[in-house]
Amino acid sequence: MPKVEKTANATGDYLVDYEEKVFEDVKATPGEKALVTFHTVAFEGSIGLVNILQATRLLRKGFETSVLLYGPGVTLGVQRGFPRLGDEAFPGNQNFAVKLTKFMEEGGKVYACRFALQALYGHGEGALLPGIVPISPLDVLDVVLIHRRDGAFILDTWTL
Repeated sequence: MPKVEKTANATGDYLVDYEEKVFEDVKATPGEKALVTFHTVAFEGSIGLVNILQATRLLRKGFETSVLLYGPGVTLGVQRGFPRLGDEAFPGNQNFAVKLTKFMEEGGKVYACRFALQALYGHGEGALLPGIVPISPLDVLDVVLIHRRDGAFILDTWTL
């Protein structure tokens, strides 16, 4: 068997060229909008966290950015913790709360479907993170159509 002569990777090493950017850094023109929709369950995969990061990046690029939590997506916007709300029961337990709160502090808007909150997941509006706007299930399609009408960039994600 051949002997491997390469030094083992060490903390601080670079394994890829992270500085090369292949595409232009696109920025929004004044008035451009973006909508990121979430139909995913909290902690069931990475897409919830990834899309919050994408929404934040769109916001920082100058897009008037909104997030729509509907269906199982509302589980990203509820307060959680153990033994008390806000306590980090395990590392990463507050990732959604921290990232969504930061997004809203930077000017992003977050909407959550009332139907999914109550009928699907047994939560009331009081369970939502402060700043999240509860909306009628009839508004779920309309918020998408309004963004479409306004020529917004729309990022839809379904994981179920």
